[in-house]
Amino acid sequence: MIAVQLEGGRVALRKRARPRRPPGFALIRPRLMGICNTDLELRRGYYGFSGTPGHEFVGEVVEADTPALIGKRVVGEINLACNACDWCRRGLGRHCPRRTVLGIVRHPGAMAELLTLPEVNLREVPKALPDEAAVFTEPLAAACEILDQTRIPRGAEVAVLGDGKLGLLVAQTLLAHGVGVFHAGRHAAKLAISKRAGAEVVAHARKLPRARFDWVVDATGSAAGLREAVSMTRPRGTLILKSTVHGAVELDTAPVIVHEITLVGSRCGRFEPALRLLRTGRVDVGALVSDRLPLEEAPRAFDRAAERGVLKVLLENGPR
Repeated sequence: MIAVQLEGGRVALRKRARPRRPPGFALIRPRLMGICNTDLELRRGYYGFSGTPGHEFVGEVVEADTPALIGKRVVGEINLACNACDWCRRGLGRHCPRRTVLGIVRHPGAMAELLTLPEVNLREVPKALPDEAAVFTEPLAAACEILDQTRIPRGAEVAVLGDGKLGLLVAQTLLAHGVGVFHAGRHAAKLAISKRAGAEVVAHARKLPRARFDWVVDATGSAAGLREAVSMTRPRGTLILKSTVHGAVELDTAPVIVHEITLVGSRCGRFEPALRLLRTGRVDVGALVSDRLPLEEAPRAFDRAAERGVLKVLLENGPR
């Protein structure tokens, strides 16, 4: 089979042996895979990564211990937990200290003709949900995680900073929850997606509101954006950190302490809320797709995904 290989800043295609399926795992043929910012960072050397990336996918089960799974379309939770430690017993396998992570930490990713994942990680895709929507389950679950971690009341006003793929998903998720969204970013064309969904949007603002919001979500992926998010949060407000920043970040903690701001780190989320939200059609994920290329053109797809202004690039694993 062929698989994408990231190494030394390069994207290449390699021939690999068909992956071995351990007991309790399923063998899956991905149908669509998404390239996200994490994949682009892995190409740059994030985590010292070398191998097959990809953690956003929708696929079809080829082999499994559970016969009923074979032939089903599935998406997969990306954290492979030990299922034995204290964190796992508490239902927090995403924080298992022995976990591996699909396409990121010690488990080959989805950008290949075949991949393996534990059957317990799989979620069946509703028949009415097309692949083009289902492939967004993992990043949308990350947006939904905010509502699992915090109690944002309906009718509240929430600021979202950053108009990349994650910021756009967060804004639409919050709007679907029934809150008002103030969405700030650099690109009017991208913010138009949030505006159509009902958000108040501001592009290229030199000065944003200060201490206005009880709830602020930083999805900028930048140190400057994080500082801006702090300044927009009211005393005793909550700032949700939704995107990582490559490298160390300097942050003046004085306003955080003086204004008693709560910082909430937010990462992966449960897939069930994301699948429910996709099924309702209240989140427009189609508007986030900038391009779609075959798996064999992965090097060009990564270059395309890194272009300024581009949102989601999808890789397609067609029938062989």
